[in-house]
Amino acid sequence: MKAEYDFSKAEKGKFYNAEAEFHFPVYLEPDVDEYMSKLAEEKNIDVQQLINEWLRANIKLVKSVH
Repeated sequence: MKAEYDFSKAEKGKFYNAEAEFHFPVYLEPDVDEYMSKLAEEKNIDVQQLINEWLRANIKLVKSVH
């Protein structure tokens, strides 16, 4: 690494995008990942899609109890 860097020609906000969306990764425990991956494979759908469906169903269940 250099002792000093020259930022005199830098452009402030060059890569800024006000409409950018950030998605934080969710890390599953190994047993959950294994189960969901197998189930997704059996259903021939993406793991992310399967987990989102499961979470939506759980959200509906929680809302119905409250």
